[in-house]
This record gives sequence, C-alpha cells and structure tokens, in this order.
Amino acid sequence: MKTLVVAATKAELTFFYQHFNLPEGDFIESKNFDLLITGVGMVATAFALGKHLSHKYDLVVNFGIAGAFDRNIALGTVLNISEDTFAELGAENGDEFLTITDLGFGENHYTAKTQRKVGLPLAKGITMNCVTGSEKSIQNLIERLNPTTESMEGAAVFYAAKQLNIDCLQIRSVSNYVEPRNKDNWKIGPAIKNLNDWAISFIGEMN
Repeated sequence: MKTLVVAATKAELTFFYQHFNLPEGDFIESKNFDLLITGVGMVATAFALGKHLSHKYDLVVNFGIAGAFDRNIALGTVLNISEDTFAELGAENGDEFLTITDLGFGENHYTAKTQRKVGLPLAKGITMNCVTGSEKSIQNLIERLNPTTESMEGAAVFYAAKQLNIDCLQIRSVSNYVEPRNKDNWKIGPAIKNLNDWAISFIGEMN
C-alpha cells in the first residue's frame, strides 16, 4: 500500500520535490508514495482525485498553506487540520445560512482519519471558493463556524477520501491572517519552508 501526497500547487511543495529528486509533473509515481498536484480550488481537487485516488492507497495527505483567523497562531506554524467544512455549500434564507446538511442534500463537515501519530497542534478548517477578505465576511464566518484556518481545497480531499474509506490527513502551514487583502503582510516563504520540512520528515519516516 502507498501514500498519496496531494497539494494544490507545485510551489507549495517545492523543497519536497527537490529532496526526493522528483521529476516535473502533476502526477508522479515513486516507490513508496505518489504525488498529485490538483490545481487550486475544490473543483480541480475533486476532479484530480477522481482520476487518481484508488484503493491502492492506504493514506492521503493533503499539504498546503492556509490563512488563519486566530492571530495567536504565529505565521509559519504548521497545523494538523483535524476537521474541515464546506463553508459556502448551502442556501441563504434571509440572514440565515442553511448548510447542505440542513437542506438534506449531503454533508458539509468532514474529519481527518488516521492511526498515525502526527504531533502537531489540531485546528478546525473551512474550505472556501472565495477566500475571505472583508470584515463583515470574517465576522459572519467566526460567528457561524468559529474556524481556525481557511483553504480552498481541504474539505474536498476529506470528502474524496471518505467516499473510498481511505485514511486522510490535512497538514497546513499558516501563510497569512484572514483580513482585508494585504499581500505585504503575507509570509508565504517561511510557511512553505516549514511545511516542506515537516512533509519531508513525515513522508521520509514512512519509507
């Protein structure tokens, strides 16, 4: 059995590629793990996993960067996203938001599943089509879901793994705080370095 490493972009795993001497490509097969670059967003992620995820894998690990709602978390911190929610999947009923679960059409909340020790702080994520950049949206999400982080792919990976009953982890490094968009405040470089250091160690120990 093998591990499937999943990321939205090659840039998020640039040092991982270098460490394991991986060739360029969006789907790379190696002896002990395969690597899938899905593209950004839950639709691209679901399509890519639909093509490549199968029962030859016993673990899926989604790596990426994320925005944090909690400013007590230092930028660059690597987190274990233990649960994730499709935050926008549902319907508005006036000022009330009805989830797809409320509507009776499926699930909007998913949890990580693994027997492996991870040793990282646990965090609650949300998955968005449109990343949050206004004070009003931030407050609405905090009141409704109280998330720690947001990404554009996480819950889609959990969803796909659950359909095949395959263990799944989501590991994210905090690159920015969720706030009105200000790229000067982002720390993408250190976040990617810390993420890759952890990913190299974790995947290396499994081989």
